[in-house]
Amino acid sequence: MSSPSSGSVGVASARRGFLTKLTIISTLGGLLFGYDTGVISGALLYMKDDLVMTSVQQAAVVSALLFPGAAAGALFGGRLADRLGRRANLLLCAGIFLVGALGCALAPSVGVMIIARIVLGFAVGSASVTCPLYLAEIAPADRRGRMVTINELMIVTGQFLAFLVNAILDHVIDHTSVWRYMLAVAAIPAVALFIGMLSLPDSPRWYALRQDFDQARAVLTKTRDADDSSVDTEFAEIVATATRDTAEDKGAALRDLRTYPWMRRILYIGIGLAVVQQATGINTVNYYAPTILEDSGLTTSASLVATVSIGLTLVITTILGIWLLGFVPRRLMLIIGFTGVTLSQATLSLVFLLPESTLRSYVILAAMMLFVGFMATFIGTCVWLLLSEIFPMAIRGFAMGLAVFLLWTVNASISFLFPILIDAIGGSGTFGLFVLVNLVSLGFVIRYVPETKGRTLEQVENDFRRAAHVDASFDPTARTESKTLA
Repeated sequence: MSSPSSGSVGVASARRGFLTKLTIISTLGGLLFGYDTGVISGALLYMKDDLVMTSVQQAAVVSALLFPGAAAGALFGGRLADRLGRRANLLLCAGIFLVGALGCALAPSVGVMIIARIVLGFAVGSASVTCPLYLAEIAPADRRGRMVTINELMIVTGQFLAFLVNAILDHVIDHTSVWRYMLAVAAIPAVALFIGMLSLPDSPRWYALRQDFDQARAVLTKTRDADDSSVDTEFAEIVATATRDTAEDKGAALRDLRTYPWMRRILYIGIGLAVVQQATGINTVNYYAPTILEDSGLTTSASLVATVSIGLTLVITTILGIWLLGFVPRRLMLIIGFTGVTLSQATLSLVFLLPESTLRSYVILAAMMLFVGFMATFIGTCVWLLLSEIFPMAIRGFAMGLAVFLLWTVNASISFLFPILIDAIGGSGTFGLFVLVNLVSLGFVIRYVPETKGRTLEQVENDFRRAAHVDASFDPTARTESKTLA
């Protein structure tokens, strides 16, 4: 006969297992995000010859996934996540991922390729909003940081797998059409995402906004290890916030933003976070690393193999970042990250001044690995987490969609301009420009970004609400950080 304590352990184990299953399945959207953005770096080396592409067409193929594809997906995906639900929108994303991946792999011309990349980009953008939103709303407060940042781990794992698959297929398939196989691999996780999401519930916060409180409580009970009183407390908090938001804010995001200055303030901070993350220039490495290395003197195959080390760096340092988030405040992580990114890009800028040689190529590779290491450890993990945490429930999907829309717009702009800047002012001048941009970003983080560690989503929202009533000139950075660290 089992003891009551063994039964409690069994229930707690089942809940942890369910959260693990939920996290792995939903973050397949992040894996697809990473694979589809990373695979083009190697596929482009063969695609440009097979489809007889000009440099402008190459830039268009790379950036089409980002803008208008991912940008539109983020903007509309946030609204769809609010209207259809987080789960339903991820199912829709899985279907679009599949169609886009097959369309890219079978594209007979540059025009069709661009259209297929836009379709694929819509899924990438929508998933980039919905995955962290879903995880943030369903996770217990003490696990939210690590659960949400698993999505970032899956993104960089997808990029690593893209680099690895590119290198393996380049070795196995000796044909200029090898790029088609590289792109087609993305269909596999798309099918897995669709099948997996069929077995998962929506988030308790989305159910509550739809006044389906029985479902909201059922999901909380299934995903919490705490005792019944803790579940009751969180459930009451969610119900109170959802009821207030529905009655007071009416759920019309644009009207809410016009009516409430505190909501606009949070939106501006979120947009700023999205912009500074991309302004680091991280995707110049993700998309163009093989091209940069090939131009520096390495062969095509050597460039693809060398790029795998960048993908491995992304995975290892993202795991380090997730571990650090367990005890390091969010703001401190960002401050360290932007300081390190600035210094590593200054180093990269100087390396481009060295005489051309094989040694120089590998020093450039090492400097890029240092850059992506700081980015993945301290910035990539934090920004997506903060974007999923800071927005109030009534406008969460819309606001995150708008912020991520601008994230993808900046990403696309930098990705399109990067090869042009390299041609115009060289590698040294281009990365020197990023140094100046990241110094400005560091100032933004220090001045405006709030601390959210250890607080429920409702507590974060209530801090901003109360501050708006107490003092119109309130600085949320100081207050929320001091309360967290106290």
